Amino acid sequence: MVDEARVTGEPEAEAAATDSTLAGAEPTPGVGAHPSSEEQQPTRGATIAPAPEGFRYRRVVVDVPATTANLGAGYDALALALDLRNKISVEITDAPGLELSVEGEGAGVLPTTRDNRFMVALETGLRWALGEVPADLGFRVHMQNQVPIARGLGSSAAATVAGLVAADALTGNGLDQRRLLTLSIEIEGHPDNATAALLGGFVVIAMVDGRPETVRFEPPRDLRAVLFIPDKPLSTSAMRAALPHEVPHRDAVFNIGRVALAVAGLAAGRSEVLRAATEDRIHEQYRAEVYPELPKLEAAARAAGALGACLSGSGSTIIAFGDSVRGLTQIEAAFLATAAELDLPGTVQVVRPRSTGAIVVEAS
Repeated sequence: MVDEARVTGEPEAEAAATDSTLAGAEPTPGVGAHPSSEEQQPTRGATIAPAPEGFRYRRVVVDVPATTANLGAGYDALALALDLRNKISVEITDAPGLELSVEGEGAGVLPTTRDNRFMVALETGLRWALGEVPADLGFRVHMQNQVPIARGLGSSAAATVAGLVAADALTGNGLDQRRLLTLSIEIEGHPDNATAALLGGFVVIAMVDGRPETVRFEPPRDLRAVLFIPDKPLSTSAMRAALPHEVPHRDAVFNIGRVALAVAGLAAGRSEVLRAATEDRIHEQYRAEVYPELPKLEAAARAAGALGACLSGSGSTIIAFGDSVRGLTQIEAAFLATAAELDLPGTVQVVRPRSTGAIVVEAS
């Protein structure tokens, strides 16, 4: 069993294992995920001016998780929500314009204009709900970010999903989960992180006839993730550019088997399947040409007893899994020692998987 005091994040109520698709999904009041605890129910904030016409609320606060995609073999198909959170408040103002501030990760880096990904998504969602964004309204946005930028932990997806969920809550929850997911994929360009940020838990995602189809299930109860987050940003576009247009047949077969093992095993609560599932032959070996420290850090985590280790998304974070205090401690030490040998500064965090996706925690 894991000592909860050592793990980043707040405890969540354990939800029953769930298999679900987006086919025929009904609107979910106030949230972009499956609520499972009091923390995940929207609460009324301090009384402020009445909401403008067409809006249900004037101010909402959205809590959205970090995510890790691929999980080794599941390139663009598997993802997991993690309990690192961005909390974003947005308030409608009566004067046109935008006041946007960033606290924590991304402060001084993220744009504070309408080019900010949260604002792009917010205005996209408002257009879907209202037909257009009223020109006479402005917005006051404050972002409290824990999710590192350009480190393969879904910061862009978190902002996108938060913006759409905020727009939906402000206007009365008229968008169902499929529409929220479809819009987030259109903005993001790829579905894995966005799906986990919206739904929480482990997700499997595929585009079928141009429509997102997904299955979500609960992570094994004692599973924890050790993140090595280097002081080395990597862009998704650069890491995708490192990939070949074709891969050998034997490598494709290797990955197919491991993805099937990951889905079946994790859905059954068997975290030991991560040892094989996080092995990959279609993207990491090519990305290692851009990120040469990757194989050594992964090997160090596995040698320290990790259940599995892989690149988180397109990097540069490396994620390893464990389910005991001793194991987590050994993985942390292995990451730090190997990073020192490689002269690669960074930090280590131990986090829980997160069962819930983006949630509205305050509305007024």
